[in-house]
Amino acid sequence: MKTSDFDYALPDELIARHPLPERDASRLLHVDAAADSFHDCEFIDLPALFRPGDLLIFNDTRVIKARLRGEKASGGKVEMLVERLLGEHEALVFLRASKSPRPGSRLRFADAIDARVEAREQDLFRLSFDPTRPLLAWLDQYGEVPLPPYLARGAEADDDRRYQTVYARDPGAVAAPTAGLHFNDAMLARLREHGVETAFVTLHVGAGTFLPVRVEDIHDHRMHSERYLVPEATAEAIETARARGGRVTAVGTTSLRALESAARSGTLATGSGETDLFITPGYRFRVIDRLITNFHLPRSTLLMLVSAFGGTELLRRAYRHAVAERYRFFSYGDAMLIERRQHGPEKNAGAS
Repeated sequence: MKTSDFDYALPDELIARHPLPERDASRLLHVDAAADSFHDCEFIDLPALFRPGDLLIFNDTRVIKARLRGEKASGGKVEMLVERLLGEHEALVFLRASKSPRPGSRLRFADAIDARVEAREQDLFRLSFDPTRPLLAWLDQYGEVPLPPYLARGAEADDDRRYQTVYARDPGAVAAPTAGLHFNDAMLARLREHGVETAFVTLHVGAGTFLPVRVEDIHDHRMHSERYLVPEATAEAIETARARGGRVTAVGTTSLRALESAARSGTLATGSGETDLFITPGYRFRVIDRLITNFHLPRSTLLMLVSAFGGTELLRRAYRHAVAERYRFFSYGDAMLIERRQHGPEKNAGAS
């Protein structure tokens, strides 16, 4: 398949550049691949789409203030976006500068944090930072929330709270698992009262999630690797839900990728790992029955993933409907609940 197969026209005014006043006030498009249909709902009515005994799995990663601005020793401006933390004082980062700094170069961020370029690794730079404080502490004091570029605005005070899920607890992501932004404490309580169980995985979303697909043949694209953790308690919750006939729903593509990565062998493995799993149409899902997700960018790997989950043609029609009905798109936009399409012959796709 080609990247252009996953293109669609989106009016600029449908990009949600700010969140709604309430997290659960968004619309919800319910897509049922088995019935080849979709219908309009409200996110506030989500519990009615679940049965007692169903299981919801959330990604509990916490977004760090991963963007810093500074200058090179020569005085040239430089902007840094953390891709991943490598330890208390080291990170892999993207750097934007008029001329890329060489290994050994010194940088200074926010007129407070000294850093050294240790190496270049393809389009990333490995930096070591002032060891007098952990890098997370420096970022928390001087960094900015790394909003996606398509929002076309700088971070504002409210983004510190709203570009973070209410259950976030493990710092390390540089982009929010945005499907989870729709959940507030009241919604979580209503789901529990309805008999829906919850469990957690961790996948630290990297800055590579913002990178476009630059090739036309989708199988030539390579994903950036991300760290994930599947706790034993989550694997046990999935097994228990299956035994009682419950459905397993991933909140977000990151939760789905963590679980599908851990089940590549055919059995769900617990513990931590690295994944560059690229899910495209033809992939055979092993763990997840349903997916709550936002509307994704044209020509993006995430649109390819949801097309694999719900069926390419059905998702095309659903997206055309969402545009026509003026749904709000992307990170701060509306949501979808996708019921998985039935498997055809098994075929793995993407990198392991």
